[in-house]
Amino acid sequence: MPPSAKWVGLLVHIRKQIETGELSPGAKLPSTSQLCAEHNVSAIVVRNAMIALKAEGLVVGVPGVGVFVVDANEATGGS
Repeated sequence: MPPSAKWVGLLVHIRKQIETGELSPGAKLPSTSQLCAEHNVSAIVVRNAMIALKAEGLVVGVPGVGVFVVDANEATGGS
């Protein structure tokens, strides 16, 4: 996989975990170092995937605490 596509692969993987409920609303994502080790990627790859997940509204970062899965009902206004 080309280096530029690695973050997309990680994005798709985490998005699927959220969509299937493997990562439920409020769940804390693994740390950057854990994701690097688990997926054999660099911290830049993880950072780019997190930026995209945040832009999609799937996760939210809490400085100094971590990245958490957003509750879809809260993100859409509780439909």
